[in-house]
Amino acid sequence: MFETQSGRAITAGGPTLVAVTEPAAAAAATEIPRQVPLQGSRGPGPDAPSGSVVNGGPEGSAAPEGILRRQSQRESAARTYARSLPIVPVRARGLTIEGADGRRYLDCLSGAGSLALGHNHPVVLEAIRGVLDSGAPLHVLDLATPVKDAFTTELFANLPLALAADARIQFCGPAGTDAVEAALKLVRTATGRPGLLAFTGAYHGMTAGALDASGGAPGVRVTRLPYPQDLRCPFGVGGPEGAELSARWTENLLDDPKGGVPAPAGMIVEPVQGEGGVIPAPDGWLRRMREITAARGIPLIADEVQTGVGRTGAFWGVDHAGVVPDVMVLSKAIGGSLPLAVIVYRAGLDVWAPGAHAGTFRGNQLAMAAGTATLAFVRENRLAERAAALGERMLAALHGLACGHPCIGEVRGRGLMIGVELVDPDTGAAAPSLAAAVRQECLDRGLIVELGGRHGAVVRLLPPLTLTDEQAAAVLDRLADAIPAAARRTH
Repeated sequence: MFETQSGRAITAGGPTLVAVTEPAAAAAATEIPRQVPLQGSRGPGPDAPSGSVVNGGPEGSAAPEGILRRQSQRESAARTYARSLPIVPVRARGLTIEGADGRRYLDCLSGAGSLALGHNHPVVLEAIRGVLDSGAPLHVLDLATPVKDAFTTELFANLPLALAADARIQFCGPAGTDAVEAALKLVRTATGRPGLLAFTGAYHGMTAGALDASGGAPGVRVTRLPYPQDLRCPFGVGGPEGAELSARWTENLLDDPKGGVPAPAGMIVEPVQGEGGVIPAPDGWLRRMREITAARGIPLIADEVQTGVGRTGAFWGVDHAGVVPDVMVLSKAIGGSLPLAVIVYRAGLDVWAPGAHAGTFRGNQLAMAAGTATLAFVRENRLAERAAALGERMLAALHGLACGHPCIGEVRGRGLMIGVELVDPDTGAAAPSLAAAVRQECLDRGLIVELGGRHGAVVRLLPPLTLTDEQAAAVLDRLADAIPAAARRTH
């Protein structure tokens, strides 16, 4: 049970969870120190009211509306989070974001999982300031620097031992999708084969090759394999039997001379499908994928962009199954909130010629310093173990909540990577409109969440690993209020 301040309990047929109920505008008020409002470098724009602060601050109620209006006029129609979260963040610390209108929010999006330590953690800020104050060059391409050496050393210290003992690292462009592209190019170069094995529901990024390997991409050189799950099992059985059928399908497809699938360059898999709806891979099934690929000389690529650095309750998502992949794709949390992406792979795959893969900003010194501090803090403070314990309790509370709300089709996740799938209580079909309403009700209560899953019907929680018991209770309390409010609103 969480030790909290309020007497309201979430029982709903499950374990009791006493939760904090805080006013939305006052949540975690002690987390953000009051500062001098940020000043715009070019002065007020045409929409800024007299006396307002351009880059943020509560002065002038029209300021955030003007910023949002200019964003909608100037930015691409491809923008996403800005549509569902119409806020203007100006300060942040830990779990909490403060908007330009003075409201405070509990942030369970965490930069799509990038902020392992939350916003502006002191060790991250100290590391960044240390580089800035040292006079070190900020742009170095792929030259060796003390900052890079420290990052690589810390990263290798946290890798699965069997990989770290025989590994190479490639610094890629600054986004996770760039690292996916590098991984696909690597295994295709090393094997001389073009094909790729990927899974239904996968998400690996937004560049061309990464999209090819993601769910829903048409006309590509990728063979789709069934990813096991319970609620919507492709074989209609779920559980261990569904996972076994998925493994058998994979084996049969690869070994069938008439199956239409030539030997592939590699298999790419997420230990937990994030954008696919927070679906953890069963440990036994993931071990089978490792056995299947190893026996056939197929490199196994683990996409740990979102699952890495303690998120799932182990330092890496593959650690739960004891699997050692041939390639690991890493980004998000490894940069400590700044852009950084790498692949780590077996030395035997390192067949690239100099310059075969590059990226102008692969030497991000600030991100490496922030990443080193983050990796070390997670390791030294055993935050993966903390995420496992706290995540288990949060999942138990949400399972209890689901008992009283038939619109909750399934609660699932691992560690502090949690998903709640909303369904039509009468048909069991995914309910994206209800999920969107829940997201809005959460925002109205000062809680930031996002959606995922096949139909955008899964409410996702990705809080920082520094989440306290009291903060976890406040998050669940607001979500528990938002779900029935949204259900009333959509019926």
